Amino acid sequence: MSGNENRPGGTADWHQELEHVRGAALTSDTNQTSGMRRFEAISGKTVGSEKLWMGRTHVGPATNSGDHHHGEAETAIYVVSGHPVFVFAEGEEEVRVETEPGDYIFVPPYVPHREENPSAEEEAVVVIARSTQEGIVVNLPSLWAEVGPDAESSGDRRR
Repeated sequence: MSGNENRPGGTADWHQELEHVRGAALTSDTNQTSGMRRFEAISGKTVGSEKLWMGRTHVGPATNSGDHHHGEAETAIYVVSGHPVFVFAEGEEEVRVETEPGDYIFVPPYVPHREENPSAEEEAVVVIARSTQEGIVVNLPSLWAEVGPDAESSGDRRR
């Protein structure tokens, strides 16, 4: 038995419907960090994804997010508008990565970071994709907080 007998037109079992999430339908009912607003598009909750979370984040003018990380998730960021600055710690120093529209940022698992929007007038908007089904956000007291698979309780982990 090929598995196609009960599917219309001989469609294979692995064929599934595509999910369409309109930009206007994004929800802010996802984990948040101070200073920014996350909008969820693709997740286990919204479309049944198993290995991906995707959404959009807005950081208002002259605003910084709180320090945080995203647990075991790898995070890819695409800068849509504005000039956000991504900040992480390297030893005793803060490293600042200045971006512009069209740039990409990769954040490895458990790396504490924050987003800053230095513009006094312009909102910064980015699209985010993560390698986990849900948007993991662990809010931290600082970029130097102890993090990792065994130190998850040191932050405010919310799923």
